[in-house]
Amino acid sequence: MRADGWSGVGVAEDVGGQGGGMVELALTAEELARHTAPSAAWLATVLALPALEGHPQALARAIGGTGAALAVSAESVISDFRPLAVDAAGRVSGAVPRVLAAGEVGCLVVPVAAGSATALHLVDPAGPGVRITPRSLLDRSRSVADVALDGAPSEPLAGPGGDGRAGAAELLAAAAARAAVLVAADSLGASERMLDLAVAYSLQRRQFGAPIGSFQAVKHAAATILVGVEAARSVVYFAAASVQNGDPQAIAHAAAAKAQVTATGAHAADSALTMHGAIGYTWEHDLQLFYKRAKLDEFLCGSPTAWNKILANHLLPAI
Repeated sequence: MRADGWSGVGVAEDVGGQGGGMVELALTAEELARHTAPSAAWLATVLALPALEGHPQALARAIGGTGAALAVSAESVISDFRPLAVDAAGRVSGAVPRVLAAGEVGCLVVPVAAGSATALHLVDPAGPGVRITPRSLLDRSRSVADVALDGAPSEPLAGPGGDGRAGAAELLAAAAARAAVLVAADSLGASERMLDLAVAYSLQRRQFGAPIGSFQAVKHAAATILVGVEAARSVVYFAAASVQNGDPQAIAHAAAAKAQVTATGAHAADSALTMHGAIGYTWEHDLQLFYKRAKLDEFLCGSPTAWNKILANHLLPAI
């Protein structure tokens, strides 16, 4: 991860990045998905960087090296986690399964117990007491790994707050909102590309002496994907602007984007595969790359059900 080119989007200019906020990050996520570019380290770093602000050395290591990752489970809703144990000497112990990009990054931001609150500590994944075990995913454009810490040395980052800076809980909640929007944007990009591939294939493949794209059922399937893509674009960029501007309803907007857009993307993947037939899931065709990406997006950083619960809980006081 270097703070130049697309990797620098969302990184402050005064530390060598390109600048920009959530809208620019969402655009980046969408384009990365459209090309199935490996993006686990990028997304993990974008989520971890706010925790490194105010820590110049750690920030420089993250943006000038291979990036950083939050040591929380990739399928969790980021803030739904159990902090690890840390002793008086700052040695961290515990295990976290399926951490996004844990095997690719140079820094781990680890939530640890600080009494009844939570603090964030920085751990070197190549340091003593750290074991990283990669896991296999069907979507090979992203990666996860199990992280096991056994007395791993660490340095404190964000604490429970009260010093004028954001506390760990606030930083993790902000990471959850950012994750929701960016994974939704990724699903949008994958859906766009699947629609392009499905339409192109339907004009090439012929049955009964005519292109299958002339059949009403195929037209309806493509139109349904298109409607989903256009609706998703509005939802994603509204949510991105809401999070960027600190709207009081930002978490509700992010939750709606994650739940609706990724579920729609998974349905689009099924429709696009049906339009292709069996060839769409083989290595002979690119569709399988986007199909697997959209299917992972549905559950990456929280399932639609989990995010719908967050949305419902947010709206409940207003009912």
